[in-house]
Amino acid sequence: MEYVYAALILHKLKKEINEANVSSVIKAAGAEVSDAQVKALVSALADVNIEEAIKAAPVAVAAAPAASAGGAAPAAEAKKEEAPAGKSEEQAMEGLASLFG
Repeated sequence: MEYVYAALILHKLKKEINEANVSSVIKAAGAEVSDAQVKALVSALADVNIEEAIKAAPVAVAAAPAASAGGAAPAAEAKKEEAPAGKSEEQAMEGLASLFG
């Protein structure tokens, strides 16, 4: 997971996501660097538009408890709506999924 976070940090700072930069971020975090994982991440992200992948990523929304004097809110009111999964989301996440296989 730290490799993906390193890539996101580099993206946020508008730095190039390359092997040297990812390794530097991992080392700075105090973790051991696996060259194979760094290479896999960099090659998997080569064709991924990270901004689009972030926008397409599903966001987990925690249901806020309803404040009522009578007690807890019924479970029916705490339902979350699921966003429809589109083909573009699947394609965007394909590159990242290969890192964990």
